[in-house]
Amino acid sequence: MSIFGNILDKIFHHDSAKSAPVSAVSASPAPAPSAATSAATPTAPPPGETAPADTPVDVGAVLEAMAAMKSDHGGNYKTSIVDLLKLLDLDSSLAARKDLGDELGVDAGTDGSAEQNIALHRAVIEKLAENGGLVPDSLRQ
Repeated sequence: MSIFGNILDKIFHHDSAKSAPVSAVSASPAPAPSAATSAATPTAPPPGETAPADTPVDVGAVLEAMAAMKSDHGGNYKTSIVDLLKLLDLDSSLAARKDLGDELGVDAGTDGSAEQNIALHRAVIEKLAENGGLVPDSLRQ
């Protein structure tokens, strides 16, 4: 499974994703696709990816619940790709972040730079929204 597929799986299939009420006030869904793009959009995810949730998942609530279970409360997962990956118990090494950047088409800054890490975090959050996640403004940079 791809790195982003693992991220989706950890968030969309977490116990709190099933029980967390969706708050329309605190979350901003991804923009609705136009009729032209929705006709061209495949209904099945790419191989190795997790299918989007049938009901929207409140990404902020799931991450908050996961952070509450950690002794460091998830670090700075709201802005740090390294802390977000650690919160999800995924590899946060430079090699893993390079692979994630390649997978998401992020080409910003030098490998491991703050610029690249910020762009990776932003891309992951936007991709979560595109896949049915309700992402609060506090996670969008």
